[in-house]
Amino acid sequence: MENKYSEDQIITLEFDDGVSFDCGIMGIFDVAGKDYIALEALDGSEDVYLYGYQPNGDDFDLLDIDEETFEKVAAEFESLQDEPL
Repeated sequence: MENKYSEDQIITLEFDDGVSFDCGIMGIFDVAGKDYIALEALDGSEDVYLYGYQPNGDDFDLLDIDEETFEKVAAEFESLQDEPL
């Protein structure tokens, strides 16, 4: 499978249960004045992960999103996916 992301657009998510996998950065978008990031799983699934995004020097931090905020962020992400290129 060919990867459509360059090396600097791939991050590895590591979960508490020891599972880890690579994700491509789909993009960063704003919801109500805060930045969020969409990550596409590169494991052959169609999974997309949404996190809060906070720049940290030359890097960034992923922030967990509470359930209420997640619904708003997911709705905005879906609407962005429906926009024509």
